Amino acid sequence: MSDAAQPTAAEVRAAAEAVKAALDRHLAAVERRTGDDDTAVYEAFNALAAAAEEYDELLYDRYDEVTPFEIPGADGALPPYAGPDEPHALSLLIRRDYAVVEPQRLFAQARRVAELDGAEDTTGAAAKADASPLAALGVLFGEYEPDEIASRHKEFGLEEGDSTLWVTAAEELPEPGEWLNAPFEHADPERIVCRFDVSSVFDENEDEGDEDDDGAGAVGDRPVTVGDGS
Repeated sequence: MSDAAQPTAAEVRAAAEAVKAALDRHLAAVERRTGDDDTAVYEAFNALAAAAEEYDELLYDRYDEVTPFEIPGADGALPPYAGPDEPHALSLLIRRDYAVVEPQRLFAQARRVAELDGAEDTTGAAAKADASPLAALGVLFGEYEPDEIASRHKEFGLEEGDSTLWVTAAEELPEPGEWLNAPFEHADPERIVCRFDVSSVFDENEDEGDEDDDGAGAVGDRPVTVGDGS
């Protein structure tokens, strides 16, 4: 990092003072706690974590030094549930990551779909499936449902990464087309009824003796629930 981009000593000092203030606010919130899901404690915790992270980054950038403590990460933790007790609608928010590990297999599957569809257009995406990964992906995801691609990803030359499913509650179903322009913009963690995370990182924390039979390194499935009896 260049000297011009480094934080000043005053900025590091200010960040340290912000951590001290955040510690005081967090302790005060804990002392006034009204229950296990006290919003003030949760907000003070997040503020302390953010202040500590900022100080740690500036300290490292300026002095090449780190703090001797670590603020716990989310690790699947959710904020207190603030949605309706009796939801009349649900939204499922899904993210699945894939790596393209065998492009030729991807091209072959896209070409097969194009041929089965009898595509003769020499300018469309299907016709370009052999040459363009973007076109091949467009053909496959236009043909198959996401769940089918998830179950057959190896056939398409893909390798699974992390994935998550959020089940969120709502008072009523949105109007048709209401969120299509920005489908994930209003995702509210406080309305999550439950979430299910899949990641190989979970397996790294388990006993090494609990191995998958095929030795491929199974992907862990970690559900996180909130609310009463969720």
